[in-house]
Amino acid sequence: MRNEFTVFSILTILFISTIAHYWWAPFWWAFLIFGPIILLGFYDMFQSKHAIMRNFPILGRGRYVLEDLRPKMYQYFIESDTNGRPLSRIFRSVVYQRAKQELDTNPFGTQLNVYEEGYEWMNHSIAALDAHKLEQNPRITVGTSDCNKPYSCSLLNISAMSYGSLSKAAIMSLNGGAAIGKFAHNTGEGGISPYHNEFNGDLVYQVGTGYFGCRGSDGNFSFEEFAKRTAEENVKMIELKLSQGAKPGHGGILPAKKNTLEIAEIRGVEPGKAVLSPPFHSAFSTPIEFLELLCKMREVSGGKPVGFKLCIGRKSEFLAICKAMIQTGIKPDFITVDGGEGGTGAAPLEFSNSVGMPFREGLAFAYDALVGFDLKKDIKLFASGKIMTGFDIFKALALGADACYSARAMMLALGCIQALECNKNNCPTGVATQDPELVKGLVVSDKKVRVANYHHDTVEAFVELMAAAGLNDPTMINRSLIWRRITMNEVKRYDEIFPNLDQGCLLNPTTCPDNWKQDLKEANAESFVPGNL
Repeated sequence: MRNEFTVFSILTILFISTIAHYWWAPFWWAFLIFGPIILLGFYDMFQSKHAIMRNFPILGRGRYVLEDLRPKMYQYFIESDTNGRPLSRIFRSVVYQRAKQELDTNPFGTQLNVYEEGYEWMNHSIAALDAHKLEQNPRITVGTSDCNKPYSCSLLNISAMSYGSLSKAAIMSLNGGAAIGKFAHNTGEGGISPYHNEFNGDLVYQVGTGYFGCRGSDGNFSFEEFAKRTAEENVKMIELKLSQGAKPGHGGILPAKKNTLEIAEIRGVEPGKAVLSPPFHSAFSTPIEFLELLCKMREVSGGKPVGFKLCIGRKSEFLAICKAMIQTGIKPDFITVDGGEGGTGAAPLEFSNSVGMPFREGLAFAYDALVGFDLKKDIKLFASGKIMTGFDIFKALALGADACYSARAMMLALGCIQALECNKNNCPTGVATQDPELVKGLVVSDKKVRVANYHHDTVEAFVELMAAAGLNDPTMINRSLIWRRITMNEVKRYDEIFPNLDQGCLLNPTTCPDNWKQDLKEANAESFVPGNL
């Protein structure tokens, strides 16, 4: 659009000059009309704050006019819409405000319907603490006794988004923000690109079913290539992806338009063609083989923390992995649980809406299973699934997470306006496209700071919530602190909705809860196929 505007400006000037010279002299007054418009358009093209205005001079300003009107329309949205959309708008606005360091407080109390089913809240304490006296950037240490290079990790990190799905400017902005704020940036299954290393921000190298970046000539997993990628100093952890919440059991999709020569070289695939990651792994076929692969990956990487990511599907399969841990003594350093409501740039409607266990149920189940097998003390849990605010982090930790990932909010901090063009290579903000003209609209020097700002203010908000509850450490957060409205006349605490399991109770049939017995019976350390043991 910038090229078109430049051509328009030149043609307009020539047209006015021609008319003034041959037919209607003097015609100087026309420059009073078109001159300011042309100058404003060129200003839009060269300013660095707004990607929409850079990519769409003059026209892009319409978006910001509507944004200024939006707060005045909140009440109408809340009164007329009961499908969750007002909540999305409100939290999206908070992300923008924090990223831009604007005032993020709101007048006139809550903008949510507190009597609507699904409304959640936490209870504060009369003995609240001074948040300023608490650790402002709480961290966790990831790494079992078998890990030689444990990693000190922030409570909020950038979730998996690949280069290819996102533009190089978006990747550099995310990594630059991670470097500023000292938090981790998950590469996504597309592998490590040069743009992931631009600012030397901490990386979580994700390995998916396509083994991009660590695949041999036959397309299978290669330890030789894996060793090269994980030798880089800024690679702090390795995550093997079994499935993701937006399309569990489906595999990833990179549209042909986005598969440039550069991306194909990074991934080790043929350029110009759609890249479909298979829905399954070829490097293992049983729970025990899976853990042995994780163990070998940790060894080859030099002892860096290794874990896996999944959206919970069949409970018996996760329990089978737990049984394999008990049988082999091999434990991952961390597990990432993704909710079935997770987002993506491209997924079939049926998968995004109807496959995979939702965030709360999946996270609570994974935590309870690890506690029930007496494994949780050695394994850190990461949560991913629409984490946007400090309260979202608080809820995730209450359900059993140790730390969180966020993708959606980090994209909003970059300037994403949710145009829903991710899979068409037409993203107007330059975030999710490989079109060079659109990518130019995203200025890395500005957006990396916004990502860091959002992270800082959201973690700060979490610490303030923790202090309000009278807690001085994230490990003190538990399910009894969160309440959820079930119906108009009924509310329940999280520990009533998701009852806690006793430590080690799943190791003995006599102490196993009745509602766990069938899934536990079907779990087999020797096979992912449900069986009876």
